[in-house]
Amino acid sequence: MNTAPVYCALVHYPVLDRDGRIVSTSVTNLDVHDIARACRTYEVRGYYVVAPLDVQRRLVVQIARHWISGSGAKRTPNRGEALSLVRTAADLESAKSLIRDESGGLSPLVWATCARLTDNAISFTEARKRLEAAERPVLVVFGTGYGLSGEIMEKADAVLEAVGSPQKWNHLSVRCAAAIVLDRLLCGEN
Repeated sequence: MNTAPVYCALVHYPVLDRDGRIVSTSVTNLDVHDIARACRTYEVRGYYVVAPLDVQRRLVVQIARHWISGSGAKRTPNRGEALSLVRTAADLESAKSLIRDESGGLSPLVWATCARLTDNAISFTEARKRLEAAERPVLVVFGTGYGLSGEIMEKADAVLEAVGSPQKWNHLSVRCAAAIVLDRLLCGEN
């Protein structure tokens, strides 16, 4: 499938807590590591960890460096290839700006993800059609905590359909959801 360049972002702020309040969440090694591996598997151009605190962004760089040039690189050399996709940004607008710079001035389309059923969500079939026709990069945005804030959802160019059980309970880890979304979006399975 010939598509526009795809990027991913994992947002730590603004996201929701279990009570629907806007919060900032912690960066986890597993999210950085495993989503980078999924991004490399599906040939995503870059993976942005969006975290508001400088200390969080430094931690992300340190995690990536371990696998790119540290002792992790000696034990598992190909893992560094995946972690080299990791970039950091203080907010989603900064990530979009970095993608715009990398893409010759083309501002990315933002496609939000959500575990909840939403009326305006597009199917993966429709998303693949849009991806094939897109003349701009696409930034697929994942949220930590209990999902992306309303502000991000409202500003998104599209919201992808939820993955997971059709039952009421749907609380996949963001690592699992990212892998499923990338597979459905870039390999054509629903």
